[in-house]
Amino acid sequence: MILSNTEFVPGREIVEFYGVVSGNTVRAKNIGRDILAGFKNIVGGELAGYTELLQEAREEATARMVEQARSVGANAVINVRFATSSIAQGASELFAYGTAVQVR
Repeated sequence: MILSNTEFVPGREIVEFYGVVSGNTVRAKNIGRDILAGFKNIVGGELAGYTELLQEAREEATARMVEQARSVGANAVINVRFATSSIAQGASELFAYGTAVQVR
């Protein structure tokens, strides 16, 4: 599956559009990560626990979007975007979406 954040795939011709596909996941922080993040806020530096949490969420949302694209017969998703929103205190949604297409 080809993923692109552009409106086309360089060197390929779009022969079929299947429409918007998406995938999402809702993740919550855990107490261990909150405690470590609290210490990091004091001394500064990367919040590695949160970085890892967001990376896992991006991968899961992307995998769900790709699964939906495959189910409609696409071999590429163009114009891929990510969005986040707060669902509840301590929980956020990561949403991946794009346009499923067939390229050759």
